[in-house]
Amino acid sequence: MARLFGTDGVRGLANRKLTADLALRLGAAAAAVLAAEHADHRPGPNRPLAVVGRDPRVSGEMLEAALAAGLSSQGVDVLLVGELPTPAVAHLTAQHGAALGAMISASHNAMPDNGIKFFAAGGHKLGDAIEDAIEGAITTDSITGPTGDAIGRISHASSADALDGYVSHLLGATPGKLDGLTVVVDCANGAASQAGPCAYREAGATVIEIHATPDGYNINDKCGSTHLDDVRAAVVEHGADLGLAHDGDADRCLAVDAAGTVVDGDQIMAILALAMRDSGELAGNTLVATVMSNLGLKVAMREAGIEMSETKVGDRYVLERLREGGFSLGGEQSGHLVLPAHATTGDGVLTGLRIMARMAETGSSLADLAAVMTVLPQVLINVPVGDKAAVAASDAVSNAVAAEEAKLGDTGRVLLRPSGTEQLVRVMVEAQDPERARSVAERLADIVAAV
Repeated sequence: MARLFGTDGVRGLANRKLTADLALRLGAAAAAVLAAEHADHRPGPNRPLAVVGRDPRVSGEMLEAALAAGLSSQGVDVLLVGELPTPAVAHLTAQHGAALGAMISASHNAMPDNGIKFFAAGGHKLGDAIEDAIEGAITTDSITGPTGDAIGRISHASSADALDGYVSHLLGATPGKLDGLTVVVDCANGAASQAGPCAYREAGATVIEIHATPDGYNINDKCGSTHLDDVRAAVVEHGADLGLAHDGDADRCLAVDAAGTVVDGDQIMAILALAMRDSGELAGNTLVATVMSNLGLKVAMREAGIEMSETKVGDRYVLERLREGGFSLGGEQSGHLVLPAHATTGDGVLTGLRIMARMAETGSSLADLAAVMTVLPQVLINVPVGDKAAVAASDAVSNAVAAEEAKLGDTGRVLLRPSGTEQLVRVMVEAQDPERARSVAERLADIVAAV
């Protein structure tokens, strides 16, 4: 049977793959496993606490009710914090001393999808062993709940209190004021719609917000970090210093300079790595990034005297390496950056604040800061497949990749990897010549599609 948990929780088409029944059983299983694992994290004499948040997509209301029912059925009190970014839920999980937290979101996916990701005590993402234990508890139907006054209670946090606590935390992690900067913020009609503009204004920036009116249906709809045309146009139209684009749950941030040019996650990592090196915050003089990061990032870091530590693709692997090495900055090209001193998971709003803080500190434009890195042309093709495992085992695919890598030599590279959340294989090619990168990627994509 396929593993229920992907690279970022359980995700799928809401009310088909991710049903209310599954959410209920996930809640019960997570409570049984995580409350037992962290029995010392209890706000009162009898019951552990779970913090549950969601993004604005319409199916979140249904899944929130089912998840809360599953959690409370195992004697866990549930605090519903409403529509907040994923990192806010992780922060509140730690702040409340909760045994676990849960975020209901499909991140950058389209509205019909949804997902559930869990946090352990302290707001940390789960390791494989804990996810396997939760999955095992679901499949064995071995969970028995309490009765009577041992059943958990469900309460609602004040939305203002939850938001204010998170924004206050972000401001404490921002060095300096952002006075004089004008920023366009694309909130993706998602969980950043209140938190993002509020935090940027409180930090001193002038904020122009777009796509900040979620209605349950318009999340990520031609907006946000996966659709940058609107924020690029708005920056130029308003003469803003920069633009920031978040995804549906606001754990990502991509940027746009004053000319409307995109500044991706690799370039943002380069900017923040130099800022943290200069301030003495860059632990081990090391940046953690995935194998998907552009070769240009490696070159820039080498020239700056900064080490790079590479991981598999997925923020969980970046987080693991950060924790193992005691490092202070890591992330992905997608704009998912982690600063462990201030967040236990990727935080797009914190990333945006840090970008602007570097601009304010140096007096430099975003374009000038991003120029520290030369981006090598990179082509990424998402190939729909019926069986990701068959592609991984295919001799035809592996032979073709080896042949193309031999031709590219030191001037480029090839990376094939299955998506952790969709039936796709991602074909990525870098080369000095963009046309060559495109032709290699297309040839490999055709071979993958034929498997």
